[in-house]
Formats: sequence, structure tokens, C-alpha cells
Amino acid sequence: MNADEEAAGQRLTRAESKARTRERLLDAAARTFARKGYAGASVEEIAQSAGYSIGALYSNFGGKQELFLELMSGRASRRQAMVAEILQADDDPAEAIAGLLERTGSPDPDLMALRAEFWLYAVRNPEAMGALTAQRREQIDALVEVISAAMSRLNVPAGVSAPAVATVALAMFQGLMRQRRIDPERVSGELLAQGLRWLFAGLKERPGE
Repeated sequence: MNADEEAAGQRLTRAESKARTRERLLDAAARTFARKGYAGASVEEIAQSAGYSIGALYSNFGGKQELFLELMSGRASRRQAMVAEILQADDDPAEAIAGLLERTGSPDPDLMALRAEFWLYAVRNPEAMGALTAQRREQIDALVEVISAAMSRLNVPAGVSAPAVATVALAMFQGLMRQRRIDPERVSGELLAQGLRWLFAGLKERPGE
């Protein structure tokens, strides 16, 4: 750390300093896990990337596994203010939801790789599946408000589950973002919104009609 950072650190309380250290270590861990995967990442590299010693890392986390599980369970957050902002700013529900997913699920390559690592780790380590399940449910819960509003605008029949539609929309988004990384020419920013329009059009069709 440089002199300015050290001076700023002296003005922080012990709790604030500890929180800052943990956050920097988590940021470094996220980058390292995304680049090298869980197996390839080392605590030494994570500590060095964050600008701390190994001792500082172990004083905040029990080791690599604890860091990884903290990233899995602690970094997904509800973004209700963002949901409301996007919904109010766009009259097209499909565009609103596509914009929300774009902003809360950035196509940043490191973030996409990290999420893939979460999935692989949970599949291989069933004791960690609960953390991933909670993260996914939180993402879906954050979508339910805007999905419900879109269904109301589009006169989707009563009885259609907004959480179920949110689950499908999120899965579609995640699949398209992975496909964009492979073949960006075929996955434009408009494709997600169009896919959601197809989804909502199908929801308006009553069974048997």
C-alpha cells in the first residue's frame, strides 16, 4: 500500500480497517478464482494480488475454501432500487427485464468464469450446494417484482407463477451470455429482449386454446 492508503488506514476504526481488508481480499480472490479456477488458485497469489501478507489473509479467513464459500454466499445481493429504476425508465417490459439482467449479471468475462466455478464447485462438493442455491434464489427473487409487473401489463392469465417465469428468464439469460462469449456475432443485446417477448407471448396463450 502507498503512503496515502496508509494515512487513510490510520483514520479508520479497527472494524472499518478489517472490513476493508476483507473486501480487498475477496476482490482479489474473485479475480484469481476466475482466472485460474478453484484448484489452480493459491492463497499466496490471492494475498499478493490484494497487497497483503499470507498472515493477513489467514487472520481474516480460514483459507482458500472459506474465501471461496464467502464469495458464493456473501456477494449476491438484492437490488430492489435498481429493479424499480429500470422498470420506471422503460415502457417495454421485455426491454426492462433485459436491461435489469444486463446490469445485475454483467457479461464481464471474470464474473462469468467465477459463476461457472461456483457451479462446478457445488456439483463436486454437495455440502456447498446450499450456498449456491441461496445465491440463485436471491437472483430470482430480485427479478420477481419486475416480472410480476410485466405479466400484469401484458395481461398474462392469472395462475402463472412469477417466480417460475423469473427462473426461466434467468436461465435463458445465463445461457445467452455464455453463448455470447463463444459467438458474440450471433448474440446481440437485442436478442435477450426478443427472447423475453417470445416467452411472454407464449404465456398469454391459455392451455387448450
